Amino acid sequence: MSPVSPLAPRHFPDLPEVTGVRLATHAAGLRYEGRADLFLAELVEGSTVAGVFTSSLCPSAPVDWCRRILSQGSARAVVCNAGNANAFTGRKGDTSARLTAETVAAQLDIDADEVFLASTGVIGETLPDDALVDGLRTMGAFDADWQAAANAIRTTDTFAKGSTATATIDGAVATVVGIAKGSGMIAPDMATMLGFVFTDAAVAPDVLQAILSASTTRSYNRITVDSDTSTSDTVLLFATGGLGNEPITSVDDPRAGELADAVDAVNLDLAHQIVRDGEGATKFVTVRVVGAETEAAASRIALSIGNSPLVKTAIAAEDANWGRIVMAVGKAGERADRDALRIHLGDELVTDAGVVADSYSEERATAHLQQPEVVITVDVGVGTAEATIWTCDLTHGYIEINAGYRS
Repeated sequence: MSPVSPLAPRHFPDLPEVTGVRLATHAAGLRYEGRADLFLAELVEGSTVAGVFTSSLCPSAPVDWCRRILSQGSARAVVCNAGNANAFTGRKGDTSARLTAETVAAQLDIDADEVFLASTGVIGETLPDDALVDGLRTMGAFDADWQAAANAIRTTDTFAKGSTATATIDGAVATVVGIAKGSGMIAPDMATMLGFVFTDAAVAPDVLQAILSASTTRSYNRITVDSDTSTSDTVLLFATGGLGNEPITSVDDPRAGELADAVDAVNLDLAHQIVRDGEGATKFVTVRVVGAETEAAASRIALSIGNSPLVKTAIAAEDANWGRIVMAVGKAGERADRDALRIHLGDELVTDAGVVADSYSEERATAHLQQPEVVITVDVGVGTAEATIWTCDLTHGYIEINAGYRS
């Protein structure tokens, strides 16, 4: 493991249990030695599920499996292995996915089509089925906590990621807990990541799906580390019904809005943690674009800035080379008024009316870039729409981590 990111939270959060969820982890030796690399969550009968998956046209076998079974809306387990993505593995990959689900199903006496799968790690290497099956059969008691689960799904992550929030439903407090992994190969849609979110509320599958899809748009689809979208991106949201509330069956139900706010809070927190753990990152960067024609246009301009290697390396060097931001706006393919462009680095106005602002101080701009959290705001001067994305800088550490990923 690499040293812990300087942007990491001070500690793993205190996450409560979710009624209807039991957790287990195991060191199966699939790729890593001396650490757990298998995660299993068992869900109580009657649990519902929603999912959002990678937009990659080369998806992994677990993604294909989850997409196939998602429509039934029910779930009894989710299992994840770290170190091997089971992607671009042909029919062997499909066989491994089915074998994994069937092994878990036999262990828990449930239907294999209610076992959701995720794999993360190296692409193009087949799973060692014997070791995987043996690991699943010897996982032992469901006595793991959320931190152990979050650690078991890590690959190049330097810290475990977890978050929680609550919602008031029918006078009772509903719990939402999520864990995620992600550090590199991060870009919409979604980001190169896995996320597992659980709530004890009772929610119909279609409502759960609407909540998750909207939440993903506002969180994981607004982060980027290196512009690369994975084969394996998966976010699953499970609802156990352990709260005992009357099930939420309509998106127009005010209770759905309450739960959606809690899910949003968890997903946005996890998304930010993924950026803070960007491979080699030393800066957490917020890019806000305003004055665009549409929100989609604002988002594309923001991502053009956030994905630019020249912008990201300038931030890493704490160099106020704002011309690179102008370049990134111009290449985005969306309308922008050059002669109305206003750029801020933190509170410092850099450009105004198409030229350097009279009040601009490079010393003040540099001082902002020397902070661990950087804010870039760009007004493109053609409308009223805006969007915000989150990214990180690009350092030598990114090259070192990825150059030696398989070694």
